[in-house]
Amino acid sequence: MAMVCFLGLTEEKVTRVARATLPKHFLEDIGWEGLEVVRGFKRVVGVSRMIPRVMLEDFLKEYIGLEMVVGRELKIVRGRYVGLLETEGERRLSLDKLEGTQMVGFGSSSSYFNHNHHQLFTCCKEVYLVTAEQKKQWSTLPRDQYPRPLIFHDGRLAFKPTPQATLAMFMWLPFAVPLTVLRTLIFVNLPYSISLPIGSASGVTTRVIKNPIPATGNANHRALAQPNLQGHLYVCNHRTLLDPVYISVMLNKKVSAVTYSVSRISELLSPIQTIRLTRNRDEDRRRMEHSLKKGDLVICPEGTTCREPYLLRFSPLFVELVDEVYPVALVNWSYMFYGTSTGRSKYMDHFYYFMNPHPAYVIEFMDRMPTHVVINGRRCESYDVANMLQGEISRVLGFEPTKLTRKDKYMILAGNEGVMDTKQ
Repeated sequence: MAMVCFLGLTEEKVTRVARATLPKHFLEDIGWEGLEVVRGFKRVVGVSRMIPRVMLEDFLKEYIGLEMVVGRELKIVRGRYVGLLETEGERRLSLDKLEGTQMVGFGSSSSYFNHNHHQLFTCCKEVYLVTAEQKKQWSTLPRDQYPRPLIFHDGRLAFKPTPQATLAMFMWLPFAVPLTVLRTLIFVNLPYSISLPIGSASGVTTRVIKNPIPATGNANHRALAQPNLQGHLYVCNHRTLLDPVYISVMLNKKVSAVTYSVSRISELLSPIQTIRLTRNRDEDRRRMEHSLKKGDLVICPEGTTCREPYLLRFSPLFVELVDEVYPVALVNWSYMFYGTSTGRSKYMDHFYYFMNPHPAYVIEFMDRMPTHVVINGRRCESYDVANMLQGEISRVLGFEPTKLTRKDKYMILAGNEGVMDTKQ
């Protein structure tokens, strides 16, 4: 398995994958009782005799708070892994920091992990071993008890890759590939009145909450009316690239959507008009105002997608465009493949989403919200209004608002600012 997983890869790439992808699966496999024992010590060293250190180190240090991680090392030749594991004798363990420390060992009593076989455990004053039967009685760590919130993660698999689940995925793939092509063709080429029921028959679940058609003719609406703009501005949280498409389907009319760092393939396949932003504030404002004069516009002020139940910080530019906005709260479910990514294969995002057996979306159209808000005689700044809207959408969805930004996400997961080459 080391040969299959690591052959030819650079250490930098493996480290990035381990940091961005594996913590989600590790957190879902933590035993609450075992973590409570680890939390009881000030200094903790992790030892792995089976899984290579490079796969575990970032997770154990960042999420569990371990001081050091000792594990199997992989052979590297000219900066690339050759897919072979080093023996323990080929690399001495750097334990200088632990000299003179009274240590307690806590580990597994399985046959492949005996404390007498490892240098660390032979130095321990006391050793506690957990049997396989005891581990089976441990309870899975609840999400709200994670040592550190899991907000960002990458990778395509939306399930824990156990042998049985992985086998089911490979059995599904021969059906998934033609199905995602069919679903894509349906949504791209057919009218909404036809594509929606056909998509539903193919397993795509869509639910809308509240009437998406804006009310007209009442006094409150006239007070908030937009005299100079023809279109309505819909502001939503960002789950996948299909968010504006689903809003357009529920409105049963064409809308425009702003994009940034989206591949040309995604723009060509989009059934609605897309407007590429530049991250230049004045130019982006001009483009959005021009689009609003032509019709309805959908924007995602988070600037990037977030898979988990969190909302990233809203960019306040949309507040300066109109006198009122129409908030939309979105949530989706991917049971097998995630329809988002941070790598070079973003153009495949919607294909992966439609490869799920039953992809599901819930769209809730909220009450319109004025952008000119006065509190205690003081007019709120644009960022205050953006924060209010973020809080309202979070409340409706039951998500947690954060101050993290698009740049934070890409720096954590991809090590860059998420700017895509426009030639891709």
